[in-house]
Amino acid sequence: MPRPRTALLVPGALLAALLPLSAAAHAADDPPPVPVDRFEGEVPFASQPADGIFTWGGDTDDPPTLRLADRADAPEGAKVLSGTYDISGYGGFTHDFAADQPAHDWSAHQGIRFWWEGHDNGGKVAFEIKDGGANGEASELWTTSFTDDFTGWKQIEIPFRDFTYRTDYQPVGGIDHVLGLTRMWGYSVTLPAGLKGEFAMDDVELYGKADQALHASVTTDAPVYPVTEGATAKVRVTLATTGEQPVDEPVTVTYTTAGGTATAGQDYTPVSGTLTFPAGTPSGSTRTISVPTREDRAAEPAETVPLRLTVDGAKAPDQTPQIVIDAHGLPYLNPKLPVRKRVADLLSRMSLAEKAGQMTQAERAGLATPGDIASYDLGSLLSGGGSTPTPNTPEGWARMIDGFQLQAQATRFQIPLIYGVDAVHGHNNLYGATVMPHNIGIGATRNPRLAERTAAVTAAEVRATGVPWDFAPCLCVSRDERWGRAYESFGEDPALVESMETVIQGLQGSADGRELSRDDKVLATAKHFVGDGGTAYGSSTTGSYTIDQGVTTVTRQQLEDIHLAPYKTAVRRGIGTVMPSFSSLDITGDGKGAVRMHARGDMINGELKGRMGFDGFVISDWNAIDQLPGDYADHVGTAVNAGVDMMMVPYSYKDFSGTLVDDVKAGRVSEARIDDAVSRILKEKFELGLFEHPYADTSGAAAIGSPAHRAVAREAAAESQVLLKNSGGLLPLKKSEKVYVAGSNADDIGNQTGGWTLTWQGASGDTEPGTTILQGMREAGGDVTYSKDASAPTGGYDVGVVVVGETPYAEGVGDVGNGHSLSLSAADQAAVDKVCGAMKCVVLIVSGRPQLIGDRLGEIDSLVASWLPGTEGEGVTDVLYGARPFTGQLPVTWPKSEAQLPINVGDASYDPQFPYGWGLTTRTAVPHGGAGTLKSLAARAAAAERRGDQRTGRDLVTQARLLVQQKAGQRMTAAVAKPFADADHLLLTGHYGKAVEKLAQAYRAA
Repeated sequence: MPRPRTALLVPGALLAALLPLSAAAHAADDPPPVPVDRFEGEVPFASQPADGIFTWGGDTDDPPTLRLADRADAPEGAKVLSGTYDISGYGGFTHDFAADQPAHDWSAHQGIRFWWEGHDNGGKVAFEIKDGGANGEASELWTTSFTDDFTGWKQIEIPFRDFTYRTDYQPVGGIDHVLGLTRMWGYSVTLPAGLKGEFAMDDVELYGKADQALHASVTTDAPVYPVTEGATAKVRVTLATTGEQPVDEPVTVTYTTAGGTATAGQDYTPVSGTLTFPAGTPSGSTRTISVPTREDRAAEPAETVPLRLTVDGAKAPDQTPQIVIDAHGLPYLNPKLPVRKRVADLLSRMSLAEKAGQMTQAERAGLATPGDIASYDLGSLLSGGGSTPTPNTPEGWARMIDGFQLQAQATRFQIPLIYGVDAVHGHNNLYGATVMPHNIGIGATRNPRLAERTAAVTAAEVRATGVPWDFAPCLCVSRDERWGRAYESFGEDPALVESMETVIQGLQGSADGRELSRDDKVLATAKHFVGDGGTAYGSSTTGSYTIDQGVTTVTRQQLEDIHLAPYKTAVRRGIGTVMPSFSSLDITGDGKGAVRMHARGDMINGELKGRMGFDGFVISDWNAIDQLPGDYADHVGTAVNAGVDMMMVPYSYKDFSGTLVDDVKAGRVSEARIDDAVSRILKEKFELGLFEHPYADTSGAAAIGSPAHRAVAREAAAESQVLLKNSGGLLPLKKSEKVYVAGSNADDIGNQTGGWTLTWQGASGDTEPGTTILQGMREAGGDVTYSKDASAPTGGYDVGVVVVGETPYAEGVGDVGNGHSLSLSAADQAAVDKVCGAMKCVVLIVSGRPQLIGDRLGEIDSLVASWLPGTEGEGVTDVLYGARPFTGQLPVTWPKSEAQLPINVGDASYDPQFPYGWGLTTRTAVPHGGAGTLKSLAARAAAAERRGDQRTGRDLVTQARLLVQQKAGQRMTAAVAKPFADADHLLLTGHYGKAVEKLAQAYRAA
């Protein structure tokens, strides 16, 4: 039976006794609590723009269930908010205030509190409040958490000063980074993942009187002040208030120099005193503290002088300011010395802990505090997919990275960080960057020079934001289109992948590393070593993945010929870093079985560093060591001993560096192995010029997303288009034709750019500046009518263009069988059927891999594989309207059915819909001739091969290919497809005469 409301009407003394001590102790002049949610039915289950409570989650089964439940023991009223949860990814619920009403003002209160029914499960519950912005879904997020380590009802009381700005995700580009509390839009609760449970919550309310420290803060203009020996550090102390109002009460700042590694009286003149900001002092007022250093002319490492601040009446700085007397006079600081000597000198001075720090890479959002960079001597930071500064602008990136580099100056040897990002098709984490076609489209261009130019644009845009390191290119040889990373591959043929490795020079410059210090070059990463593209369907044991991170089973010869070959080329091209794969390798007959690549010392130490002579460093994949057998010490020791030099441990950097030191002390890892790893890392940092120029050189920032850069992306998009079918010469279109455009991907920049665009998985919709295919058609001057679902009348048109395909995904999330397939959606199929049934039609497939289209091929007049063309949709329309010719060729085999997979060039049984290398052209008329012409072409191609005349040889093979395609048309058979595909492999390996002979064989079978 519900408790009657009159139960709340108890004497004040008794009520105080029932409340937590913190609540009872509130001053008598505190304002009365203000209810936010009583959960008596006053707030509905609804979402924006209405006032309401709603659930959310990372997957369909992650949102919790919610209900308003009658509870006799409800802390307030008769009902509580009750729910159950079983979350594998992330999930929770939100109360957003009505977007069409004014925001709430919480600034008069000390904090927010609520009753929570605990189950003592140890789960961490995140509580988030929403500040500023336009509404609850476009506001700044501020977060804190509590632990369910109690049983029964407990009042959770959270002062507003405990909330911190959320750095791993913000739904908007940032507002002011200040918790103003004057425009509040609600709160949300994130429930523990990996636990199955239930919860209850009641009586969310604001409590207490706001203290001035909540609205006033004291900051310094920097956390670290590097100065040359003998110079004076100037520390500017600033008073800031919410709303820029003058302070009501005095603020005092007591300061003193104490602690640190510098010696008072010898290295610096100690200072102490008090600064006062009287009542009425305006926001923005500053005072300066001077700390003189002394010069002794001796060569020495950097020394620190902490300036300790005690603040009364305002919030103190988050970090104690550090004056740093720069390292000086040491050989490693001399840029005139050879890199090897600088490395040797610096390494000889470092402690084991400092070396372990250099081998540690943390996620920027995983830092407990920026000061940990110096505390743990971190060597590297990264931004994972979607981990971006606020605002996500070139200036925001440069400012963020410069701030991190400044922290590194507080270390003994001031070793700069190396910051890395996954810029896999342009600087794809940056809003407004030039987004290139994904690698599968670059492979379709068959144009190594263009591939190099796209990479050069990427490098210039990445380096201009202060990032010197790119986790690209992916050199996987994709052997199964069901793989969620298939689009990250240049193709299924190792010869094609090798030919596209010109991207390494586009990223890094010359193979000897001399150009790495340029402001438009970055360190590149060959990934994922080795065999990630060969994992067998069904072999993955990672969550619901079906193929990604699975097992690649090959003979030693297959490993050499298919998967290792691209890495040999990469090493010859001077690749700076290599990343092992999450996947496992099983080499038939070696007796090891399936072993995770991060544990395969025979491959990393033996093949890569030994036989290939790789002299850069090896960086692990994201948390990959956690997948190794044994305890954490085993994880660390196994990976380091296998040859991994730097560990990507996004959120466990403290555990890794400490464990590595312990492993060395215990003899599980040798100091020689540590020295080898750190030497490799330091070598790349010196070659990048980071010791001389650790901060961002933004001189190239104006070119980010510029017309010149987008022109390269547009050209790449155009050359990536593969014309699979063109009955009656329907393409190119004429601008005089009335065109009916339909399909899910005609006007969706998010689908067009795919995964790894702004976020890890990418997203559909208007996510990124650019031009959709539909916009490109209109800008080209076409007479275009658009109906996404083909619901508009179809009469009176000359031709239809239906743009269909996939929505974005990345990695194993996109594996076929994990919520994805190779078939078009029902809506896309219906659009194709309706348009192609009513008029001549062109179908463009925007996707990261081939889609099964054979059952509709007869009704389609022209078919184009558009891949994922990036932000420049005009490139697609350039070939549609004939401004550029179709020249692309299939980088992978296009299957007839999923049952054929895996299917690849060179297979003994090979009967695809379209063979590897297929691609019609609108460049020139197909040459005349038949078997006799092909015989002549073969002889001339063989002669060109003997002369080493690559250009002539390739042209002759192309002529032969066009002859075969014209004769074969849509009557593709296995007898035609196999020699046709083999010919393209022979072409890429320089066997021009044999390539034409294979094409002659296909011609005879057609």
